[in-house]
Amino acid sequence: MQKKLHIKVGDAVKVIAGQELGKEGKVLSVDRKKMRATVEGLQMIKKHSKPSAEDPQGGIVEREAGIHVSNLMIVSKGEASRIGRKLNKDGKLVRFSKKSGEEIK
Repeated sequence: MQKKLHIKVGDAVKVIAGQELGKEGKVLSVDRKKMRATVEGLQMIKKHSKPSAEDPQGGIVEREAGIHVSNLMIVSKGEASRIGRKLNKDGKLVRFSKKSGEEIK
């Protein structure tokens, strides 16, 4: 069984450790097995690609690499906050910001 993470695709996050410290972006993908998230515009790497049908020239492509989820915090109302889980009125488990106390969609 894979661990449930505090980060989902589409969340706004802030980097709290590493070379991208302090930067913010939107989560594009999450790899639960490796516990890494790809954040838009952060942790850019150069990938060498062979010529193919889509890209007959080949060459060097810049793209985002994964950042470990422990180095990311969710941003709600412009502030980075820790996340908690609680049951809402409908009996559904929802995420909430521990700083402001409001639900995170």
